[in-house]
Amino acid sequence: MADIAKSGTPSLATYLPPATAQTAGLLAGEDLAAGDACYIKSDGKVWRSTGAAANPAAKVRGFAAMATKAGEAITLFFDVTFRYGSGLTPGADYYLSGATAGALADAASTGGTGPIAYALDTTRIAVRRSTY
Repeated sequence: MADIAKSGTPSLATYLPPATAQTAGLLAGEDLAAGDACYIKSDGKVWRSTGAAANPAAKVRGFAAMATKAGEAITLFFDVTFRYGSGLTPGADYYLSGATAGALADAASTGGTGPIAYALDTTRIAVRRSTY
């Protein structure tokens, strides 16, 4: 399993994300980078998801569209398109990384058993929430 490298700073590629594809009014529990897969911890704050174990941290509730410092407001996006990497394989599924919190990988991990993104072309991915 290999992590998918971010190329530059990931950004929303969806022109106008519908309100139904975002969760606003949240606070970051830790520093987050653009493109990080995130979950909402029991403390009500947003943290980077990790597929290291099959636990609540492996649930992806959305993706950070911009870098956010701990304690700042954040909106999570899902069912949208991100400019994410380079050299991606169109149609390839991506999973929650078990090695790097917030990252995507090219194969399933212990906690990230289902795909949470797929490549639309060599630079863009379509992202979604966990289905379990």
